[in-house]
Amino acid sequence: MAALTELNSTESVQEFLNANAKALITFSATWCGPCKASKPDLERLAGEYSQKTAAAKGVNFGIVYEHSLGDDIHSYNVRAFPTYVLFINQVEFGRIEGVNLQGVRDLIESAPASAALDAGTEAGHSLGGATSTTPLSKEEAREQAREQRLARLGGGAGAAAEPAADSQPDTVMETPAAASKDVEMEDADKDLSDPTDNLDPKSIQTLTESMGFSLLRAQKGLLHANGGTVEAAVEWLLKHQDDDDIDHPIPKGPIQIAQSYKCNDCGKILSNMANLEMHANKTGHADFEESTDVAPTMTPEQKAKKIAEIKELLKTKRAEREEIEKVDDIDREIQRRSMGKEMAKTKEQMDADARKREAVVRKREKDSFKRERERLRAEIARDKAERIANKGKLSTRLGVGGYKPDGVQYEAGGEGAESAEAADVEQKKPKAKISPAKIDDYIKTISSYRAGGDGGKCLKMLILYVGNVVDHPDEDKFKRLSVGKAFKTKIKPFVGAKQLLIAVGFYPNETGTVLVLKEGADTQLLADTDAKLRTAFNSY
Repeated sequence: MAALTELNSTESVQEFLNANAKALITFSATWCGPCKASKPDLERLAGEYSQKTAAAKGVNFGIVYEHSLGDDIHSYNVRAFPTYVLFINQVEFGRIEGVNLQGVRDLIESAPASAALDAGTEAGHSLGGATSTTPLSKEEAREQAREQRLARLGGGAGAAAEPAADSQPDTVMETPAAASKDVEMEDADKDLSDPTDNLDPKSIQTLTESMGFSLLRAQKGLLHANGGTVEAAVEWLLKHQDDDDIDHPIPKGPIQIAQSYKCNDCGKILSNMANLEMHANKTGHADFEESTDVAPTMTPEQKAKKIAEIKELLKTKRAEREEIEKVDDIDREIQRRSMGKEMAKTKEQMDADARKREAVVRKREKDSFKRERERLRAEIARDKAERIANKGKLSTRLGVGGYKPDGVQYEAGGEGAESAEAADVEQKKPKAKISPAKIDDYIKTISSYRAGGDGGKCLKMLILYVGNVVDHPDEDKFKRLSVGKAFKTKIKPFVGAKQLLIAVGFYPNETGTVLVLKEGADTQLLADTDAKLRTAFNSY
């Protein structure tokens, strides 16, 4: 049999305690890191004490995990893992919380060698002084523990002993001292009750299993939170999670739970957070703390009086607000009227300025028209004088300098005729001859068109026309260029484009709707021109 017995249920724990008068139960958890790390040392300690006899303080060790006990673990008041509890005759003698194997050893050594609890006499004896070897029941062992506490407090065994033989059995009276000690002991037992006994198991399960808090912290949160709810416990834990004593065991006895809030500035007790916020907004106080004092409750008469005071205060505040609003309404109306007057004045000024500007524009136009009319009258007068001087003939022509119309020439000869003939000769000057030697000039001229990329578009169209003839010299369809929309928008408007096509061998037909490549056109010239066009397009 192993020195450390693993127990897997509440029943097995009880059976282990029934079978062993002195037993040390280790309450552990599979997820607890310190529990896992200390288990080998615990096994060695168990092996050491399991080999000793009862007289030599021999103890049987057992270990049980919290998932095996479930909610029954609360009946053992386990607040931390691991917890080592020493039982003697199924009654707890002492416990160690946290990994402290030296403390466990000291606890075992401090226990009586006999399995029976000492009640103030020699070890191994019952309360009556007779030697007992029969294990006591749980109730009897608990009563013995109570008698031991009475003895340590000074009552001694005689405080609870039977009356003397010569006294009347049916009139035994308890002495006042014994009675007072018994009352004190009852109060001590009451004061040392476990404060976690009354906690809601469902709330503990929610905090430990669903939210991941340890059992000790979950119990502390529910004990100290105002209201004892899960939400209040979480709020308290978040506020106190960095406290130094957050993981210290919970002391037995009544827990001082915060019942209210106290204003440290004025000492007022406030029942809830809403009243605290209202008090802070009203007074400007900011120093508050939780308090165990219960906020005083008001009687119905006090409540009625307070309600009447609040109503009167609200009525007064409402009247004050109405007066303030009346004053504000008057101020706003004054401002509105003032702004209306300012806007009207500004609009009148703007209209007057606009009328002035319009008058200046009209005067300028009128003066301009008047000057133009005077100029025309002067021009007509000069023209009239010239006609009279030249027998109705004019030597001037229409130009950009002003109104200079040609006169109607009714007779030939004279200076007017000579000037007209000179103008006709100038208009009939022969156009510049189109030559293949000027192809570079044509391309340069086309490339100079930069607005909107028009020159590039024209070069691209010329590459298409000339390139098709070079790439397909035997296909007639590429030797005829339609003078359509594309030609008129991308070739014709640009100086040098049509001249380039004519220079490489294209000529218009009789109707002028098609450009035809002449027979025997120079293919080398076409190829060179195509290469030049591509180079110009790439550098465009």
